[in-house]
Amino acid sequence: MKKLLVVLGLATMSAMAADVTGYIVDKNCSTKKEMLGDEACAKRCMGRGAPAVLATEDGKIYTITNQDKVKDAAGKKVTVTGKIENDAITVDTVKM
Repeated sequence: MKKLLVVLGLATMSAMAADVTGYIVDKNCSTKKEMLGDEACAKRCMGRGAPAVLATEDGKIYTITNQDKVKDAAGKKVTVTGKIENDAITVDTVKM
C-alpha cells in the first residue's frame, strides 16, 4: 500500500501547473531565435499543418497538447498558464 501511495504522489508532482512566457511558433521554426515573434511565418506554417509549440527566449520548447487554445496567438509573445508534464504543456489560458 505504501508503494502505491508513493507512486501516486510522484505522478501528481510530475504534472505541475505553471505560468510560462514565450512565443507561440510552429515546431519547424522553434529552434531559430530570429523566427520568434514572426507572426506571418508562424501563421503560414501553422496554417499548413505544422504543430504549434511554446518557445521561450532561453531556448526551452514545450509541445502544446491542445493546439486549438493557441491558434489565435500564432507568432505572438504570450504567457501561458497550464499543466506541464515533461516537455509538454496543456494550456488553460493564454495572455498576450
